[in-house]
Amino acid sequence: MSHILLLTNANGSSVDILPALELLNHRVHILPAEPTALLDADPADVIFLDARKDLVGSRSLTQLLRATGLGAPLILILTEGGMAAVSSAWTVDDIILDSAGPAEVEARVRLAISKTSAAEEPETEIRAAGVVIDEASYTAKVNGEALNLTFKEFELLKYLAQHPGRVFTRQQLLTEVWGYDYYGGTRTVDVHVRRLRAKLGPDHEGLIGTVRNVGYRLTLTRLNEDELSEA
Repeated sequence: MSHILLLTNANGSSVDILPALELLNHRVHILPAEPTALLDADPADVIFLDARKDLVGSRSLTQLLRATGLGAPLILILTEGGMAAVSSAWTVDDIILDSAGPAEVEARVRLAISKTSAAEEPETEIRAAGVVIDEASYTAKVNGEALNLTFKEFELLKYLAQHPGRVFTRQQLLTEVWGYDYYGGTRTVDVHVRRLRAKLGPDHEGLIGTVRNVGYRLTLTRLNEDELSEA
């Protein structure tokens, strides 16, 4: 059972706006179609906005709701004649006809919720040219084969992969990966880069490029020979 908010300025129950909702096993709360209506409302899984009779006002409301940080999926209820007026400027997740049947309404609610849930799941994998870095398990693989990396080697590879193409000086990498309280020299970075390249293997060692007189970067394309040099 999902919690659904129905925003409308029409009198009556949901059966007068989207009749199929009455036939589904969801909690439906009806609120006025205005931005302040959500301030004291319980969080909803899906929000339906009744735009059947006021297309201009409904469009403005969708934009206001998004501007205030609305996170729940927003579905617009329209008549057949209102379909042509909808564009991407409405900033809604889906549209539905007021005549839609229970199966269609249920499917759209389920799809809207699943899309929101998928978007909220944090991405734990970083992929770059055959290398997969999994932050959750602290593992890195090349073409499916796990690399035997030390903690700092993994952290260095991960940091470079999080900023593909960006050049970092040795001092920047030392600070970001080893921390401000590390007192070793920048040569530590060179040593770890060499070890990383060796473990990545001949087919992927060029993934970590050396920009002469500057530092290192993770590159997804081969650089010119005059741009690269071994550390």
